Amino acid sequence: MKNQLFDLSGKVAVVTGGNGGIGLGMAQGMADAGAAIAVVGRNEAKSKAAVEDLRQRGVKAIAVATDVTDSSAVTAMVERVANELGRIDILVNNAGMSIRKPPHELELDEWSKVIDTNLTSAFMCSKAAYPALKASGRGKIINIGSMMSIFGASFAAAYAASKGGIVQYTRACANAWAPDNIQVNAILPGWIDTDLTRGARQQVSGLHDRVLARTPAGRWGAIDDFAGIAVFLASPASDFVTGTAIPVDGGYSVMV
Repeated sequence: MKNQLFDLSGKVAVVTGGNGGIGLGMAQGMADAGAAIAVVGRNEAKSKAAVEDLRQRGVKAIAVATDVTDSSAVTAMVERVANELGRIDILVNNAGMSIRKPPHELELDEWSKVIDTNLTSAFMCSKAAYPALKASGRGKIINIGSMMSIFGASFAAAYAASKGGIVQYTRACANAWAPDNIQVNAILPGWIDTDLTRGARQQVSGLHDRVLARTPAGRWGAIDDFAGIAVFLASPASDFVTGTAIPVDGGYSVMV
């Protein structure tokens, strides 16, 4: 018998950017807890592979090809998930990207691309999913921030601005939607071994060694490290937790 506090049986989760990296790790965790999963992403081949993995865990899963920076596409995505899976209980706003340049070298279109993908998409997806989350009676939104929500980096001006914005957007939604029994929280990943950070290690000299030196856990994070926190924030176990920003970073943010 499952522990009811962490049981997601009968729930439906939408995970943007859920076809790889942190998004896939969270989707896997929620699937193992019993949730059906809608994998939202632009890379249809990666999404198909992710869905096959999730189905092997014994749950329903679908792939929805969506550009989360397009409001009409987001609306269509939410409608499709609700129609095919019957409801939406959990939204994970995980889609993200970065352009690594110092602020004086960023072009306006590059700034806008990062902000639109990382922050504006979370607004659009949350707004579109809100009626379904309210109707579920116990909605959950998990927004993905970053260590750059806390710290600055010379090579991540737009990324840091977007992730700082995610934390404040999380707090605003937590206040606005508490009467609807929707809890809204953020996760702040540290340095995790993903395609995104592999690119950073290639572009930023010495990054790998600096991260290891600063991280008390002595390693880079893995996508599996996000299964548990996703289940907690998606489940009844977190019903009195809202407006938080929880680092998952091996101690990076408390190291002095």
